[in-house]
Amino acid sequence: MTETDNLGALIADVSHLLRRAFDERARHIGLSRPQWRVLTMLRRHEGINQGGLAELVEVEPITLCRMVDRLQEADLVERRADPTDRRAWRLFLTARASALLDEMRPVALGLFDEAMLGLSATEREGLIHALARVRTNLSRRAPQEVMAHG
Repeated sequence: MTETDNLGALIADVSHLLRRAFDERARHIGLSRPQWRVLTMLRRHEGINQGGLAELVEVEPITLCRMVDRLQEADLVERRADPTDRRAWRLFLTARASALLDEMRPVALGLFDEAMLGLSATEREGLIHALARVRTNLSRRAPQEVMAHG
């Protein structure tokens, strides 16, 4: 293993290559990867407010607000008043967005199948399990621990 094949570099390289390949395959649908990410995250957390969604997709609230504005203009997202906070909006997918996400799913699954070529079912399962564990381990770190240990 070379210096450039450390875990962090490999994950970053794979992530970059997956994003680029996804963009190439999804271009015909007319949805950018950041928009797709917002819609897929919203599908998992429908009814979330804009601030919460901004945290989940790791963008500034004003950036997410602009993205939601464009998605709402495209009839992909619906803002509904929050019944408990008159200053907040809850976000929901439209039927058009759900259909678009359904169209994108085979594109993403095909890409993952291509990325996993040559791996046995056991290797695929092991890779997914290992990466999920890494994500869980890193997600559990308390803010004080991150500040103390980087």
